[in-house]
Amino acid sequence: MRHLVSEAGLAGRIEIDSAGTAAYHAGESPDRRATLTARRRGIELSSRARQFKAGDWERFDYVLAMDTSNLRDLDASVPSSAARDKLSLLRAFDPESPPDAGVPDPYYGGDAGFDEVLDLCEAACRGLLEHIQKEHAV
Repeated sequence: MRHLVSEAGLAGRIEIDSAGTAAYHAGESPDRRATLTARRRGIELSSRARQFKAGDWERFDYVLAMDTSNLRDLDASVPSSAARDKLSLLRAFDPESPPDAGVPDPYYGGDAGFDEVLDLCEAACRGLLEHIQKEHAV
């Protein structure tokens, strides 16, 4: 998403962050295979893992889950109905995606899984960026 926002010239107008529902990998860099897959496409992954915090509900306009398990975890922490309206699956922004589709975890598979995940995320993020541009006149 950061790459697409930057390409659109909107880096200073859209804040993007990533967080997990658990702290298993807090402080770590992205998986080496993810980094290499992204780099082959001209995308740099430079963030460090962190856990989603209660304050993120107020900080962000969108809270996007990668799969239904994460969606349930996030839903359990929703502080209000207004916050719940911010929550959805990432792939909900991809018009070609089946309903309720999640992004598969490529961690235990081969390198090709990282290409597939990047394809799915890129399609969803393109749809999300279009949505943001329409909804927020960005």
